[in-house]
Amino acid sequence: MSATHILLKNASQLITLAGDNHRPRTGKDMSELGIIEHGDVWISHNQITAVGKDDRSPHEADIVIDCTGKVVMPGFVDPHTHLVFAGSRENELEMKLKGHTYMEILAAGGGILSTVGKTREASKEQLINEATQRLNTMLKFGTTTVEAKSGYGLEPATELKMLEVAKELNSQHPIDIVSTFLGAHAVPGEYKSRNKEYIDSMIAMLPEIAANRLAWFCDVFCEKGAFSLEESKAILTAAKEEGLRPKIHADEIENLGGSSLAAQLNAISAEHLAVTSEEDMKAMAQAGVVGVLLPGTPYSLMMEYANARKFIDMGVPVALATDLNPNCWTESMQFIISLACYQMKMTPAEAIVASTINAAHAIDRAGEIGSIEIGKKADIIILDVPNYQHIPYHFGVNHVETVIKDGVIVKGAE
Repeated sequence: MSATHILLKNASQLITLAGDNHRPRTGKDMSELGIIEHGDVWISHNQITAVGKDDRSPHEADIVIDCTGKVVMPGFVDPHTHLVFAGSRENELEMKLKGHTYMEILAAGGGILSTVGKTREASKEQLINEATQRLNTMLKFGTTTVEAKSGYGLEPATELKMLEVAKELNSQHPIDIVSTFLGAHAVPGEYKSRNKEYIDSMIAMLPEIAANRLAWFCDVFCEKGAFSLEESKAILTAAKEEGLRPKIHADEIENLGGSSLAAQLNAISAEHLAVTSEEDMKAMAQAGVVGVLLPGTPYSLMMEYANARKFIDMGVPVALATDLNPNCWTESMQFIISLACYQMKMTPAEAIVASTINAAHAIDRAGEIGSIEIGKKADIIILDVPNYQHIPYHFGVNHVETVIKDGVIVKGAE
């Protein structure tokens, strides 16, 4: 449903998250939600034109949505997903329950390498169809922008295929998709221990990816059994030279220094961070690197959660993401917010900041999305809850009643 002018009226809590969009929020600022009680939002075409009371807008509304007793807030931003892949790996759940580690499953040909085989075989049409289903679910649960990584090709043709699929989905689907090149996700079996040869093949792809705007960022899985600190630095340095800003999978299982490397390279984010040291946190805080925490991953791997409280207390800007992939299969940022509160001791306010404006900073889109402010995109959700604390408190359900994306009602309010 589309309309020229929409009025969202009398929200019990209008969570604006208004403020300085030039830097992500840290420390106590992560508790500031900019709440307006009984607040209104005016939308004209695809933009927010007034926030506060309906008499502030110069035009008449084509659609008025009564938000009495409900929460209105920015759409969720999911800054770390592996959206495009084929197949599933539910058989690995029993392996995990029997005590096999993530890296043991990978070494046995499962994990990433299992998905690589299925993704290589899949056509673009299959990948588009499967990813579209995931995007549809994400949209229903209130996500309006996602980051999507490649990394299940591990050879040039399939990596490019994944990035092309993400680009096509971005033009087709209401959700905005921001792509990241993750060719350095693992070393494929055909290369065995020949890391340098494989790394050279991935670096050789960077000019084409940058020239065709197939990705905005470059990521590396810096982990024992994947890519070393030196290898990660070489890949990300080459990516920077091509205009792709670095991201890095760091400190998920072992601390190789990836989060400090993120600070050194002025990466936009370091992600996972389950075993990050205080020294690394200090480096991230000083460099302004966003720490993207992924509580769904330790939930699915039955491993240690990131120390969110320490990150926040140390001044690191924290964001949250689903890590949607065949190993951590969830499309719900609401579930992630609940995990962040119950398992990582984040407050509901901090988790909401981390899922909206800070998540937007993690993909360099905070000037357009992540808060309800005049001039920003009208990416807004209405939740059938009396207050924001209810979002993590009542878990396992979908609280989102209405989704407005780019000023168009795409779910609810029919």
